[in-house]
Amino acid sequence: MPLVWRRSLRVGKRSRLNLSKSGASLSRRQGPVTINSRRRGSIRLPFGFSFRFKL
Repeated sequence: MPLVWRRSLRVGKRSRLNLSKSGASLSRRQGPVTINSRRRGSIRLPFGFSFRFKL
């Protein structure tokens, strides 16, 4: 299993700047839904599960 480097910095109350080896992206959360600038999203589900999708 390869090592993964990722860093997340809070930019605002609901926004984060995500830094990784492949570049930077901005994500914004609205309730249980998170959308990022790379056209990907996730929905938080009960019991610690989440569903990820492409836009």
